[in-house]
Amino acid sequence: MSAALPVGVIGVGALGWHHARHLAAMPGVELAGIYDIRPERARFVAGSLGVRAFPSREALLEASRAVTIAVPTSSHAEVGAAALEAGVPVLMEKPLTATLGEAERLVALAERRGLLLQVGHIERFNRAIRAAEGYLDRPLFIEGERLAPFQERGTDVPVVLDLMIHELDLILHLTGGAEALDVRANGATVLSSHLDVAHARVEFAGGTVASVTASRIAETRVRKLRIYQEDGYLSLDLATGGGEFLRLRRRWQPGHAASLKEVVERIPLEAHAADALGLELASFVHAVRGERAVVLTGREGLAALRLALQVTEAVREAPIAPAPES
Repeated sequence: MSAALPVGVIGVGALGWHHARHLAAMPGVELAGIYDIRPERARFVAGSLGVRAFPSREALLEASRAVTIAVPTSSHAEVGAAALEAGVPVLMEKPLTATLGEAERLVALAERRGLLLQVGHIERFNRAIRAAEGYLDRPLFIEGERLAPFQERGTDVPVVLDLMIHELDLILHLTGGAEALDVRANGATVLSSHLDVAHARVEFAGGTVASVTASRIAETRVRKLRIYQEDGYLSLDLATGGGEFLRLRRRWQPGHAASLKEVVERIPLEAHAADALGLELASFVHAVRGERAVVLTGREGLAALRLALQVTEAVREAPIAPAPES
């Protein structure tokens, strides 16, 4: 049996804490320790998991063969570069970085050093997405909706980089990384200093069109994805992990049905229940060990960020309707 892989966690806020607890319980992994710029938070989390809180980022990197990074987006580029320069593979929480230039430099650094850089777009591991894989064909039209109640965490970036980027990454995955040919968007800043609600319509090379809405000022939490293709459509609930595939019954003929139930066949989508973050972290560990391919590379994270920034820019450039005359 191979020795346990020592993995460190940099940043143990709301999300980093979950990274640490999953890694602490993962077979074949040793939680090497944690580092956070807030010493008291680091000591608290380390004490609860029975591991060491390191006094510096550099010390943790020396003790780790891989790290996950869950710091504020504005620090992704700096912390990621430090880890890669130290020769340590990285799982970076999404978005990859705050700017396109930062992301390009980070991906180039990883490739130059021959190191693994994985990006934490967790919805790739969602139960509904995993269940849909066997039914996916060429998507013609995709609708995405992600609504969430307001919370301060994540408001250091626009809602497009905070929430919508999940759907944008999935859409790029579903279209095989197709180029966005036309991006139109609108949005509004309401409670934070950045966009809090946004809608985008994107046309891709190959013909797929996507319509995506994201809000972090909603009353209820919604995560829906609908994928329309020639033989039917998939309706996915990413919040519950459920979904179904709807298609015309093969024996149906126009003019011979009395109800929708007779026309449409509904196929429940099922995959084994598993924690998406646990699957993501396990995939990273397998990739570091060389046992499996990287699920979501730095270049894919770069592509998702590029599209998210295109949407954000399209919102800025969108014409503002004149106020009605009194």
